[in-house]
Amino acid sequence: MDALWAFTLMVGLLTLTPGLDTALVLRTAAVGHRRRAWGVIFGIQTGTLVWGVLTSLGVTALLTASHLAYEVLRWAGAAYLVWTGCRMLWAARRRPGRAEGEEAGTDAGAGTGAGVGTDEGDRVLGGWRQGLATNLLNPKVGAFYVALLPQFIPPDAPHLAAGVLLSGIHVLLGSAWACVLIALARMLRHRLQRPSVRRRLDRVTGTVIAAFGVRLALEK
Repeated sequence: MDALWAFTLMVGLLTLTPGLDTALVLRTAAVGHRRRAWGVIFGIQTGTLVWGVLTSLGVTALLTASHLAYEVLRWAGAAYLVWTGCRMLWAARRRPGRAEGEEAGTDAGAGTGAGVGTDEGDRVLGGWRQGLATNLLNPKVGAFYVALLPQFIPPDAPHLAAGVLLSGIHVLLGSAWACVLIALARMLRHRLQRPSVRRRLDRVTGTVIAAFGVRLALEK
C-alpha cells in the first residue's frame, strides 16, 4: 500500500505538469471537437497502458539497452510531432476564415483539416489514433516507465499484474485530469471558438508540439 500511495503521488504530480498531452487535449477540446478530444484522451491512456504492460514484461528495457532501438523510436517520434505541429501552423495560416465552420465538427471543418492538424474532423477514432501515436512514439515515456515502474513493484508480486495495476492508476489520474481540461475548455468555448482566437490557439499549440519534436530530436 505504501508503494501504491507513493506511485500515485508521483504520477499525479507528473500528470498535473503541463506538457504535450495537456496541450493536445486542451486545444482539441477548445475548438469544439468534443468527440475527437475524448478520442485523444483514450489514445493517450491506451499508450500509457501499453507502456506499462511492455515494461512489466521487460520489453521496454530494450530502449535503454539498445541505442539503435531508442534512436529509431526517438527520430520517428520527433518527425511525427514536428509534422503535426507544422500542420496546425499551416492550417492556421492558410485557412483563417474556415474556423467558424468547425464549431460543431461540421463536414466543412472535417474536410479542411484546419484546427486539428489532420483531415479526420471531429471523430473519436481519429483522435484515438493521434493520441496513441503521440504517446507510443515518445521513447521518453518508455524510458520513464523502465526507470520508475520496477521500483514500486514488490519483489514477491507478479510483475505483470502489479505493472498493469500501477499503469491503471496512471491512466485513471490522466483521464481525470483530462476531464478537467475538457470542462475548462467547455466553459470558455464561446471565447475560444472565435476565429481570431482559434487561429492564435492553433499557432501556439502547433508551435508547442513542433518544439517538443525538435527538442526530442536534439536531445542526447
